[in-house]
Amino acid sequence: MAILKLPSQKEITRYATLFNVLVKYGFNDVLVNSGFSKVIPKKYLENHPDTKQNLSFSKFERIRMVLEELGPTYIKLGQIFSTREDMLPLELIIELEKLQDHVPKLENFDVYKTVEEELGLDKLKYFVSIHTEPLATASLAQVHRAQLINGEEVVLKIQRPNIKEIIESDLLVMKQLAHHLEKYSSQAEAFQPMRIIESFERSIKEELQFARELENTERFTKNFKGTEAIHIPAIYRELSSDKIICMEFIDGIKVSEIAKLKASNIDPRAVAKIGVDLYLEQILDHGFFHADPHPGNIFVLPQSGQICFLDFGMMGSIMPKEKEALGDLLLNFLSKDIKKIISLLEKIAIKADIPDNTKLEQDLYLLVDGISNTAIQNIRLGDTLTQFKTILYENRIIMPHYLYMLIRGIIIIEGVGLKLDPEFNITNNLEPYTAKIARKRFSLKYLLKKNLNRIKDINELVDTLPDDINTIIKKIKDGKLEVIHEHKGLKEFQLSTSKAVNRLVFAVIIAALSIGSSLLVMAKMPPLINGVPLLGAIGFVLSALLGFYIVISIFRND
Repeated sequence: MAILKLPSQKEITRYATLFNVLVKYGFNDVLVNSGFSKVIPKKYLENHPDTKQNLSFSKFERIRMVLEELGPTYIKLGQIFSTREDMLPLELIIELEKLQDHVPKLENFDVYKTVEEELGLDKLKYFVSIHTEPLATASLAQVHRAQLINGEEVVLKIQRPNIKEIIESDLLVMKQLAHHLEKYSSQAEAFQPMRIIESFERSIKEELQFARELENTERFTKNFKGTEAIHIPAIYRELSSDKIICMEFIDGIKVSEIAKLKASNIDPRAVAKIGVDLYLEQILDHGFFHADPHPGNIFVLPQSGQICFLDFGMMGSIMPKEKEALGDLLLNFLSKDIKKIISLLEKIAIKADIPDNTKLEQDLYLLVDGISNTAIQNIRLGDTLTQFKTILYENRIIMPHYLYMLIRGIIIIEGVGLKLDPEFNITNNLEPYTAKIARKRFSLKYLLKKNLNRIKDINELVDTLPDDINTIIKKIKDGKLEVIHEHKGLKEFQLSTSKAVNRLVFAVIIAALSIGSSLLVMAKMPPLINGVPLLGAIGFVLSALLGFYIVISIFRND
């Protein structure tokens, strides 16, 4: 027997908040789009300035405002979607990009009390002072500057209070909504909202694990050991916890502050080249890259000119096999080998329900051909990757989470490079890596290793083949061999047949009612009302109602 599952108190609370905020902004949207705003008296608007102001906002501004009002989880979701030009209109992307810099600070936040609760009173004695005013605010945490008793300047990244509980309840609501969208809307199902929310859940939960961020920072430091061009902030593990990270204070200049860079005799063009080189090294050499390299997370040290990456909460990791496949993908794009590109995409993809292979080939050829016919100085990798994402989406190819993080990171870092140097071209930075990949693919060591692996695979296949054949023969003899056959379109056929049979049954019932009612009227069977048999009249009314219902359902469903 099915048990009715009631929503938890957390879900009810967040549903109520979501409903109230959507009604608040949705009501205003209805006013604007319906034209009712034109007939609202000016006197009313003067007495209700909030309504007047909300009526002046566009639909996309309202979406951004809804996300801001719903809190950190929705702000983070908006930030992630701010790079999905393949899915969302440009006007909405522009509004979502504003979420990167508009996160309100915590009100009445006692930083000393929080540090004492998390680290203990004995650890609080290590600090001479902690600034109560945040140095920076983000959707999940606040950053406060502090000084240690040894005179070292540090920063404390502190999680927002009850943020985990808020996110958990928000994710429950998001999953419920995504599930219903997939179930009841074929248009929404194409976007695969459940997979999007699951991917988002992974990202945001990783960011909440501050112990994981400490490990990421240490791994990042190890990868760049001995590289003079980069500086990674030192971390203080003994003054960190699962909700607080203590790290070295970076007295640097944001890469977006070009005037300050020039005032410190730092060439922005050199910063663009070195910074992007460091980022490509993370991807193509280390397979461990910063997934959120926006200008607020990249600083330049004025004394040394070193690049400094901050915030290692969201990192992308690429396995060796995946890194090799990405290298092959890059080489095949350059050689315009569409067949191999498709083969690699199917190999990397989580799911590939390609409806039309010919269309996919044409889409990829137009993309690759467009790149090859464009002068190298005019190529914008960000635009190319956005087109690539659109092709994947339109052809129902779902790639692993890390690849979307990678594309997002490259688009952001190219934007940073272009801001520092309007003539910057990331393809110039890619050339040494493509040459390195090509040399590696044709090296004797690589070819020998690849062929040895193939021989090993063949040997394993030959070794297990007799056992596999014996297993199949035994199942056939025992009558236990099962063949799974899936009939494409059978469900839709069953549904349409069911509808047709239902209508046919209704038609038979209507005919029977009509004939039966006619016989009752002709026989003048009592009881009579004004000489008309009552049962006959009821039969005719029911026949008419059922007839109207069938006609309406036919027109409604074509």
